[in-house]
Amino acid sequence: MAQEDSPSVTADQGTAPTVEIRTAARPALIPTVRAVASDLAARADFDLDAISDLRMAVDEACATLVGLAAPGSSLRCTFDVHGERIDVSAQVVTGGATELPTDSFGWRVLQTLADQVAIETGEEDGGRRALTIRLHKLAGPGL
Repeated sequence: MAQEDSPSVTADQGTAPTVEIRTAARPALIPTVRAVASDLAARADFDLDAISDLRMAVDEACATLVGLAAPGSSLRCTFDVHGERIDVSAQVVTGGATELPTDSFGWRVLQTLADQVAIETGEEDGGRRALTIRLHKLAGPGL
């Protein structure tokens, strides 16, 4: 794996544990992000169904974004653990006026797996257009 393809992980020691992963926006690297999501949920005592749902939601969000990413761009995922909730932000640079289709099967799956999901568009440093999917997942049913 080339140096630019290697995932980098950083952790913040603030009040809510935060983990950020930045890797090349390539489908082959999504399992690394998925594994981090699963591990964080397990460490936060999520039930098995919630861990599985978070894992699949992160996979779907990342796969969707990687498909829209500009060539050579990065996929950046941030996980904020708040007790019985994990907030996830996944972002790529799209390079153009790309819109995320919200009428697709994948989007419906994402909405079903996550407790809340939203799309944001904006600019990253350097004025490049960025697309972000934000979601959060609760530790178990009824929380």
